[in-house]
Amino acid sequence: MSIVVRVQQGYQRGTRLLSIYMEPLGLLLMRLLVARVFLQSGLSKWHGWFDFNDTKYDLFLYEFFCPDPVRPGALLLCDPVTLDYQSGSLTVELIESLALLAGIAEVVLPVLLIVGLLTRPAALGLIAMTLFIQLAVFPTWGHWWNPAAWWFVVLFGVFAVGPGALSLDRLFKLENRRT
Repeated sequence: MSIVVRVQQGYQRGTRLLSIYMEPLGLLLMRLLVARVFLQSGLSKWHGWFDFNDTKYDLFLYEFFCPDPVRPGALLLCDPVTLDYQSGSLTVELIESLALLAGIAEVVLPVLLIVGLLTRPAALGLIAMTLFIQLAVFPTWGHWWNPAAWWFVVLFGVFAVGPGALSLDRLFKLENRRT
């Protein structure tokens, strides 16, 4: 057996062992890393159980969908001249509902990632949230590269590969062990 073949076989054994032992830890760390970002944001929208922080409505109404100055390319839902909303409009109700929904999703989806339960749907939900933030709220390359790109890549990795062995999905056999 040539030295090249022995080196190749040794390398393959080593990478196989790394996959067995390090992949679950790497996937857990990826899940924890990105979950922390969204969970902190989600918890900031609440005063406690079922007590939504009303000041976050203003964040959605004015910072996200009616900023002054207007961000080129961003979704502008208010009057572009007055930079205000029509009182009692359906748009205001929609934005307030969106704020509440985001507050719930930013808590529930990261918790699912942390424990590794329904991990792929949770990652997909956070990918959708990341893309919405990037495309509709902060549509600049500067925001994409810092921080949205790394959120997207980590979430995409978890979505593509799965939660790993250190997850409730694996424990409950919702995810099969990869061959």
